[in-house]
Amino acid sequence: MPFFPGQTDADDGSIGTTKSSAKNGGVGTNDSTEPIPANTPGGNGIFGFTKNTNAAGVFGFNDAQGFGISGFCAKGDGTIGVTQSSAKNGVVGRNDNTDPIPPNTPGGNGLFGFTKNPHGSGVFGFNDAEGAGITGFSKNGPAVKGFGRIAGRFEGDVEVTGDVRLLGADCAEEFDATYSSDKETLEPGTVMVLNNSGNLEQSQNAYDKKVAGIVSGAGSYKPAIVLDKKDNDINTNNKRVPIALMGKVYCKVDATSSPIEIGDLLTSSSLKGHAMKAEDPYKAFGAVIGKALSSIKEGVGMIPVLVALQ
Repeated sequence: MPFFPGQTDADDGSIGTTKSSAKNGGVGTNDSTEPIPANTPGGNGIFGFTKNTNAAGVFGFNDAQGFGISGFCAKGDGTIGVTQSSAKNGVVGRNDNTDPIPPNTPGGNGLFGFTKNPHGSGVFGFNDAEGAGITGFSKNGPAVKGFGRIAGRFEGDVEVTGDVRLLGADCAEEFDATYSSDKETLEPGTVMVLNNSGNLEQSQNAYDKKVAGIVSGAGSYKPAIVLDKKDNDINTNNKRVPIALMGKVYCKVDATSSPIEIGDLLTSSSLKGHAMKAEDPYKAFGAVIGKALSSIKEGVGMIPVLVALQ
């Protein structure tokens, strides 16, 4: 293995060059397994040092699509960066490209972390004092963004000093719903009532005082918050459905007997899973679902409703 020692006042101290894709321009090896002396930067395969404040101890450059610097270790950390300055960082990643990111490509990042370990994190931050484990900052966009089946999970208290902007239209809570058969589906917008077991099922009686609400998620209105979210019980025929508790939600309505106008109070209809105009104040007491935010002259359809159980 050739080694190129060199010392110069005007050129590179040493240069290693290869034209083989399977080899390296320079290789540094340390075969010692003895403990490293205290405060000594020894034991490294390659050690770089500079006194120039504008340069790096080790600098890697790739003029194609590979890595500027790549680190690998079978049992230890692949790459580690350490600083003793309170104004500097242990590791800095930077991307100066401003082009759009190709679809489904995790590019454009200043720092990218990846792991195959199901118990690990792509990026993990730890602070042994009172500061933040991970801090995000963006001049114009979101400081922190999450993607995935669960975009974010917090195991502890959450403090918010600004507004919480929820893009959904209603606050929903999941309930156990009883299905009459395996083929039955409870579509968003369906009017639900309590049954004798305390679960929910589709409404089928007019002015039903056991009415519980409307299945959330129909049309363009999606729930902003879903409370009491749990997995379905595989041992029963019950399934969890989100019921809108407050806010706006699309609802199946029946206007065959009476047209529905904006502002009308709605109650359960005799048509399964549908609501209708509450024309009888006495019967409607305790059976009102909400207030119509749109109108329908005849037939059946789907309209937005302001949830107001009463």
